[in-house]
Amino acid sequence: MSVGLLLVSHSARLAEGAAELAREMAPDVAIDCGAGDGEGGLGTSLEVVQEALGRVLPGADGVVVLADLGSAVLTVESALELDDDLAGRVLLADAPFVEGAVAAAVAAQQGADVAAVLAAAQSAGGPPAAAAPGAPGAPAAPVPPAAGQGAGPGDAVTARVSIRNPLGLHARPAAVVARAAAAFGGPVTLQGVDATSVLQLMALGTAAGTEVEVAARGADAQDAVATVVGLIEGGFGEV
Repeated sequence: MSVGLLLVSHSARLAEGAAELAREMAPDVAIDCGAGDGEGGLGTSLEVVQEALGRVLPGADGVVVLADLGSAVLTVESALELDDDLAGRVLLADAPFVEGAVAAAVAAQQGADVAAVLAAAQSAGGPPAAAAPGAPGAPAAPVPPAAGQGAGPGDAVTARVSIRNPLGLHARPAAVVARAAAAFGGPVTLQGVDATSVLQLMALGTAAGTEVEVAARGADAQDAVATVVGLIEGGFGEV
């Protein structure tokens, strides 16, 4: 499953900046920009959007589009109306531009389908969208603290670890944790939030010295906790 992202903005600089951040979170996802008026100025252009779709669609099972302002939304809608073949393959998100791009990129990196990537974008900055437990981009079920290191698949495994990075779980480390957590079948949380969500991890506001609890449940719980703890103790290569 491969889902691409298209960022449509009045400003090429704004779109490229958001795309750069999203690519940091999702190095394997095709992310492109349809921005500016086509002549180096501010604005949106139908031709620019169509050309960008032509770049990102090949090889993708679907594309999620984010637009920054109302007229950009109208331009995207016009492009979709002009090509019936795009129906169902290209979905326009009603989402905050930067936060939505980050959330969508992480969901796509985790292998979510186009509907789940759309839901991830649209849940950014607001209450989590409903999704099946365990699905990529879905909120993890709460993992209660365990009295000990249970060995059964239904038992929770927990560990406490201190953040070493001076800036805490900022964008890049949060993305590394999210990708690692998503590789395991059961729910993984960090300080009570979904460890597969970059935005939730960043919202914790951690800093160097902050102690956090990593918890997981399922057949791979021990490995999941050990992996996340190892990443944190290793400082993500920053310390």
